[in-house]
Parts: sequence; C-alpha cells; structure tokens
Amino acid sequence: MNNLKVTAIALLMSLSFPILAVEWQGTVTGVSDGDTLTVLTNDKKQVKIRLTEIDAPEKAQAFGQQSKQSLSDMCFGKNATVNDKGQDRYKRVLGRVTCAGVDANAEQVKRGLAWAYTDYLTDQSIAQLEAAAKASRIGLWVDENPTPPWEFRHSGKASKASKPSVKSDLKSSGFKCGGKSRCGDMDSCAEARFYLTQCGMGRLDRDNDGIPCESICR
Repeated sequence: MNNLKVTAIALLMSLSFPILAVEWQGTVTGVSDGDTLTVLTNDKKQVKIRLTEIDAPEKAQAFGQQSKQSLSDMCFGKNATVNDKGQDRYKRVLGRVTCAGVDANAEQVKRGLAWAYTDYLTDQSIAQLEAAAKASRIGLWVDENPTPPWEFRHSGKASKASKPSVKSDLKSSGFKCGGKSRCGDMDSCAEARFYLTQCGMGRLDRDNDGIPCESICR
C-alpha cells in the first residue's frame, strides 16, 4: 500500500469517528459565581472551569448570589468529573461538570438559577429544563421578564442602572479619577468600582461581567 493510500485511509477514519472530549477528575476548591468554579486536579493544579451550555445571572443581578450558593452547595469540596471542551479567551476551561454524580450544568438550569446559553447550546435537553423551570416559575423565573446575563453584560453600565445607590455612594466616596490604572494600584474593591463606573476604566473588568478586579472584589 503506497503512502497516498495510507494517508487517504487515515483521513477517512478521522472523519468517521468524532474526537472525544478529554475527561478528568479533581476536587472543587472554589466557586466564583453560578457558572464558574475552580477544580484542584489530581496532580495538584488549580483549574478554573466555565460551565458550558448555561449562563448564570451575574452577581449584581437578581438571583446572582442564590445561583452562586446553589453551585457551591452542589459542588464545593466534592469530587468532580470534568468533560473538558477546551479553553475560552480568558483561559478558562470550558466544561460539563458532574459533582458527586450530579450534572451541575443541567441542575443549575433545572433549579431556575441559570439560563440555557442559546448562542452556544449543543444539548437541547438544557433548553427543555429551562422551559420546565420557567413554566413552574421557580428561581429567577418568578420574574415575568428577567434580564438574561448576556444582555446585562452588554448594556453599558448595567451595574449603575440596577444599583443607583451604589453610584451615589461612589460619587461621595472621596475617590478621584487619575493616577491609577491597574488592579494592583487599587486599595479596595470600592475604589476599583469607582474607577470602573466613574472613570471609564474598562480594563479593570477583563471578563466584562460588571465586576472589576475580581482578585479583590469577590
């Protein structure tokens, strides 16, 4: 068999069988919000995981804290199996995560504490779980028209609109624009929020979730 035929057969085989996602295990050591957690791998590496198929409310949104607490109750300190689907632009692993036998991605939607992320949805059962939660008016669906987090993130200064008292407090905080440009320069989360919302320092919010300098604003 010549090299050309060998190459052709190898190509056909690669097209005939889907490439399986990498699966690995570890222990959940942190939960950032309702769709992001950190897993300590068996070889002692900390890996941040962004749950695929879903989008949880931001922490500044209604049910944001409840969503985070739900994921924490489900996964924190427990063994997790991660179906690793690669990385996003923020270097987070994209994955389907099972915590102690529970599909965390699906369960968050089932509890009404996350949306089916329609722009990136590949598992239609997630959309069905959302429809059931919405029909039952559980979790965030108690609101007849909740704002999806992807709209919240792209609505400009959404955090200012949802929390006008925060804007007022920041203006009277004594902070002034200028002189600082990095998270490492900030003395507090309040100062970081001031620079983001009042000084237009968008670089402080690298993942565009409305929360600046997450190392200090947790």
